[in-house]
Amino acid sequence: MSFWMRYVRAALPWLVVGLLSSGVVLLAMLPAAWIAPQFAKATHGHVNLVEPAGSLWHGSASLMLAAGPDETGATMLPGRIEWQTAFWPLFTGRVQMRMRQSQAMPDPVTVDATTRGAVLSAGAMTVPASLLSGLGAPFNTLDLQGDVRLAWTDWRTFGNEAFGRLTITLDDMSSRVSLVKPLGTYQVVFQAQGVSSTLDLSTLKGPLMLAGHGVVAPTSTSFQGTASATPDQRDNLAGLLNLLGRPTGPGTVALVFFR
Repeated sequence: MSFWMRYVRAALPWLVVGLLSSGVVLLAMLPAAWIAPQFAKATHGHVNLVEPAGSLWHGSASLMLAAGPDETGATMLPGRIEWQTAFWPLFTGRVQMRMRQSQAMPDPVTVDATTRGAVLSAGAMTVPASLLSGLGAPFNTLDLQGDVRLAWTDWRTFGNEAFGRLTITLDDMSSRVSLVKPLGTYQVVFQAQGVSSTLDLSTLKGPLMLAGHGVVAPTSTSFQGTASATPDQRDNLAGLLNLLGRPTGPGTVALVFFR
């Protein structure tokens, strides 16, 4: 064996260590800004991480809702989303993150993902209803006020299939297009059942009564329901009901959506 071959053989382990160390340093320094465009792409521009700070492993960003890539009329959630990503599980093909929202989420949640699927742990958060106007019509027209409480069970995804339950409570809603305040408190239950999901809308209290059922599938989305007013508020809610749907009877309109 020549001198140069012996030299290369002796130096090879140190070269490998150097390359691995450089790779580790580069990964550890990945900026938080790297995740922002990926997040926007996955949500088609509706939910965005803006003003990112820190790194991919320990960083934060603000949450912004928008009607799409055009950020006109977008709204920002007060506070910051903060995350921590465990580094060493990456070498086993696993991503483990701990996330919280500094003002809206009292307890942190975890994300555990592999190439086969991902699990988001159960959690809850409360946001102002005014945030929804950033999503565009009809929310920007209604300009809802009140609190929106979200609570979800463990959310599991496997490829194109998702399993879990999301409950949305719209508490003491009011709108700029109606003098009746509050309009009511409503609950939306979204049940993911694999490739398709169901959505159920119900009224917990209030003079404006909403109810309906929908199905969300990969190729289509449908929802059918009704909106009606209590007898003592029919005249006061007539204008709002006409905005919501097609009249089907005294103080009642149809809520229909197909895509």
